[in-house]
Amino acid sequence: MKKRMILMLIGVAVFIAALGLVKARQIQSASAQGASFQPPPEAVTTVVARQEVWPATLRAIGTVVAAQGVTVSADLPGIVERITFQSGRTVRAGEVLVQLDTSQERAQLAAAESQRDLARLSLDRIRGLSDQGIISRADYDRAAAEARQGEARVGEIRATIERKIIRAPFSGVLGIRKVNLGQYLAGGDPIVSLQSLRPVYVNFSVPQQAVGRLLPGTEVLVTAEGLPALEPGRITAIDAIVDEATRNVQVQATFANRDGRLHPGMFVEAQASQGESTPVVALPASAISYAPYGDSVFIVENVKGPDGKPYRGVRQQFVKLGGARGDQVAVVSGIKPGEEVVSSGVFKLRNGAAVQVNNKVQPANSAAPRPEDS
Repeated sequence: MKKRMILMLIGVAVFIAALGLVKARQIQSASAQGASFQPPPEAVTTVVARQEVWPATLRAIGTVVAAQGVTVSADLPGIVERITFQSGRTVRAGEVLVQLDTSQERAQLAAAESQRDLARLSLDRIRGLSDQGIISRADYDRAAAEARQGEARVGEIRATIERKIIRAPFSGVLGIRKVNLGQYLAGGDPIVSLQSLRPVYVNFSVPQQAVGRLLPGTEVLVTAEGLPALEPGRITAIDAIVDEATRNVQVQATFANRDGRLHPGMFVEAQASQGESTPVVALPASAISYAPYGDSVFIVENVKGPDGKPYRGVRQQFVKLGGARGDQVAVVSGIKPGEEVVSSGVFKLRNGAAVQVNNKVQPANSAAPRPEDS
């Protein structure tokens, strides 16, 4: 019985050892296959890098500001008696916009003019008596002061009446009316906005390192979505202070805006010339792999695999970017003309990855794109 038990244990041990040996060989075989495994190539499109000469320009986001712009408001309280303008109309400086009720002031003016005339008559009589020595000089001075007070009172009431006639402070285009006939206006209540649109300013910010290449008189082009080509303007002012938070400098350009297509508050893209043109390598924007640690592209070339066999793969190359123009981005350094660069599919690549080039469908690569829906 004991001998049979020993034989059974020996048999079980031999079986387990044989099973472990088989599994070990299977694991070794799988590891060898994994080490030699080559993932299938990724399908990409490519473009051959070519050197181009781009004008040295600086692009920035700007805002249109009126050369003169105010919200016309009531100076004194009163009831709107007459409205002489229409919303959106062009007006000239001094043109009457709103007339407030002045019936009470006109009654006061009539009373003040009567008092003034009486004071004048009294002064004339007292002057004659003073010349004859009948009354004292003090009585004459008192009458003269009363006459001057009467004149001042009349002038004060006339000024009050004039202040209730609200005029355009300068020539420009009116906004939408904010008052109605019979409405009571308190002092400072808005009536209508008035903007001078010829000329207009475009304010934009540039990095401090670019300010040295911008001078007053430099030509500036602006583009806005939905608007055709606009007349160029000129830089007229550069702020003397650098923003401590952003290290940017405010720049102001003036545009004649003869056709009136630029309106205050409009969002535009400003493009300022910075001197001579510079050679760059222009690539589609889809070819750039953007990352916090640096921007890069993938260059297609022959790569040697772990087994020593060459294959078609990619090499990641970090680059320094310049400006953009349409669908293209300027590469200042990192790429040589003639190199084959991946133009789409960069998001699925890694350094040394195998690729299969298929250029039947290429991404957009135009310096002046014209989208169908624009």
